[in-house]
Amino acid sequence: MTARRPANRRTTLGLALLAGLFLLAFLGPHLAPWHWDETDFTAFREPPSARHWLGTTQSGRDMFALTLRGLQKSLVIGLLVAVLSTALAAVVGMTAGFLGGWADRLLMWGVDLLLVLPSILIVAVLSPALRGHWLGIVLLLALFGWMITARMVRAMTLSLREREYVRAARFLGVGNVRVVLRHILPHLSSLLIADAAINVSVAIIAESGLAYLGFGVRPPDLSLGTLIADGWGSAHAYPWLFGSAAGALVLVVLAVNLLGDGLRDALDPELRGARP
Repeated sequence: MTARRPANRRTTLGLALLAGLFLLAFLGPHLAPWHWDETDFTAFREPPSARHWLGTTQSGRDMFALTLRGLQKSLVIGLLVAVLSTALAAVVGMTAGFLGGWADRLLMWGVDLLLVLPSILIVAVLSPALRGHWLGIVLLLALFGWMITARMVRAMTLSLREREYVRAARFLGVGNVRVVLRHILPHLSSLLIADAAINVSVAIIAESGLAYLGFGVRPPDLSLGTLIADGWGSAHAYPWLFGSAAGALVLVVLAVNLLGDGLRDALDPELRGARP
């Protein structure tokens, strides 16, 4: 029991921090004195104060409200990308590993092809057509974020399909879909849950990087990446323009990584069996 306490602490801390960030992002704007698209014409680049908790931008907009708005968008993007990419990895990996033969070769050929494609270059080429719409960014990030997990799922499925209970179910005439859902998927749940949790932070970092390069979410909408890009040039003279969004990004990534590591240690049967 004592060997599992570090993993439980990480999971609890990560979950509490992530839940707090969600509450702050979606309930905070209702408590904040300023809306994210409001302008205070009496405060330009004002440092943090009682009137503007995180200061203001060069156009007089409240940084606290802007940071919460960007946090909302980044969290939604991260969650959607994680769900889509993990689901796609599970379907492709289990299908290839369970069926084998030509289906396995064809699907793995597609995985290898996507792995060697320059994803950043493709996003840069397609970005003007998307016009910075966040749903398009979600689809592009999900499209290039599932291949390694699919290979891991395939490898585990190849091992699981040779287990006695799986072979017995197939011998009794149980359909392939039912065998996969009842006997393969439950054994992969720990990997998929931990992978989905970690993919949230990976997607948020990727979106922030794209926004910084000008290929992500574009005005009038915004995310943490766009706020970081806007405040980078003034980081030395007006640090609150950069530090607010950057601090929120660090907290999100920290919370998700703690949660993902804790879930992996708590759910992985091999890691549980290795503990004294």
